[in-house]
Amino acid sequence: MNKNIEEIKLAIEPLRQQIINHKVYAKINDLNDLKVFMEYHIYAVWDFMSLLKSLQINLTCTSIPWFPIGNANTRSLINEIVAGEESDLDDIGNKNSHFEMYLDAMKQCGANTTPFELFINTLKSGSSRTEAYIAANTPEAAKSFVDFTFDVIGNKKLHEQASAFTFGREDLIPNMFLSIIDDLNNKFPEQISKFKYYLERHIEIDGDHHSHLALEMTSTLCGDKETYWIEAKNVAIASLKKRITLWDGVYDGIYTSGVVV
Repeated sequence: MNKNIEEIKLAIEPLRQQIINHKVYAKINDLNDLKVFMEYHIYAVWDFMSLLKSLQINLTCTSIPWFPIGNANTRSLINEIVAGEESDLDDIGNKNSHFEMYLDAMKQCGANTTPFELFINTLKSGSSRTEAYIAANTPEAAKSFVDFTFDVIGNKKLHEQASAFTFGREDLIPNMFLSIIDDLNNKFPEQISKFKYYLERHIEIDGDHHSHLALEMTSTLCGDKETYWIEAKNVAIASLKKRITLWDGVYDGIYTSGVVV
């Protein structure tokens, strides 16, 4: 494997372990705790799509007349993931985006989707993210997470976006969390089944094929430019630190009130 990729993996491993072993998972003991988790996490589920679509726009041709752009393997990766994220099969066999599946899971669980839907609708009306945050009373940790993602997009450095996508947004779902969801699903199948399906589906499609191509994409975009590799490593580190901050926010939300206010 590329030595620069290995260096990034080595640099982020302590942060990966912090995420995998984060105290927030053990704090999720009942439906109310899970609701808080989802009311924060939905922001990360949503802004992932903007990062992915930015890569698709810049690494494929999305204008007319069409011309072949970039590396065919990279085009394949981005288009495949976009198709899966935007139009996968949900738990009853209908086409749906993972974001919409998550919202459906929140509603089944009884989580409060009104603030986030207000956030989205405010953006749709043409307002700024700041205005949308205010309208939705977005938790500070979620705001910080989303702002970082859009800063990476706004910098227009594709190697940084690829690094954030490849290393910062990989699904680090510990077995303990899956066991907790399994236990809750056994107790409350009519409220947890959609979320359990979402997690299982997400793990299923994020296999070795996507991981390999994502690493290849980052290698291709960084090339032999040492500065690019340094920036890619820094973004990977910063991305995982933001995930830890988000999980810290969820933990505090569960600990202090049990609901997002």
